[in-house]
Amino acid sequence: MSIQKEFVLRHRVDGHIRFQIPAQICSVEIAKTITEGISALDGVYRVNLYRGQQKLSIRFDEAVCDFKSLARQLFQLLAELEEKGALKAKPVSTLVPWQEKAKTKLGDMKATRWVKQKFGDAKETVQAAKVITKLGMKKPTAFMQDPEKAVIDFLNDILVIFLIRLHWDNITQHWLLKPLKHRYEWMALFYMFFLLVRSRRKK
Repeated sequence: MSIQKEFVLRHRVDGHIRFQIPAQICSVEIAKTITEGISALDGVYRVNLYRGQQKLSIRFDEAVCDFKSLARQLFQLLAELEEKGALKAKPVSTLVPWQEKAKTKLGDMKATRWVKQKFGDAKETVQAAKVITKLGMKKPTAFMQDPEKAVIDFLNDILVIFLIRLHWDNITQHWLLKPLKHRYEWMALFYMFFLLVRSRRKK
C-alpha cells in the first residue's frame, strides 16, 4: 500500500486541513523530512506534525493554492520521498547506554534552548512595551485631554509589536525572500501601518 492511502483527512476548512497519519512517518527524522517538504509547497505557510498523536496539520493560503492543488502537491511529494526511500524506518538503535543518555541529554538541551528563546522573545516584547509606556508618560497632556484615545493608541502600539514579533521569523525567512508569493501578507502589513499612522493624525 502506498503511503498516500494511509493519510486520512480528519478536518477541512478554508485554509486548514488535518490528516491522521501512519506511525511509520512519526519518527524524528522522517517527520522532519515531511515537515520541511510540505513547508516548501506553494501556498503553505504553517505545518505542524504531532508525532505522539499521529496528526498532520497544514495551514495554507487559499488564494495561492486551493485544496485540490495542495492535495496533489502533497501526494506527489510523498510519492517522491517514498521512491527515494526517505520514508523507510531506520534500524533500531544499537547505542550503548552512555550514548543513549548523551542523545537524551542533547534533546533536553534543545528543549532548554527553545524555552530560552521563547523567554527572550517575551522579554523583548516587555522591554518594548516599557519604552512605549515611558514615551506615553512624557506626554501627560494627551492623556488628560483624551484618555480614551491615549489608551487605545497605547494598546494599538502593543498589538503592532506583538504581531511583528510573532511573525518576525516568517518576515525574515520567507516574506522578504519571496515577496510576490507573500504579497497578501505584505498588503496586510502595510495596511496595518497605514491604520496605525492614520489613527495618530490629529483631527
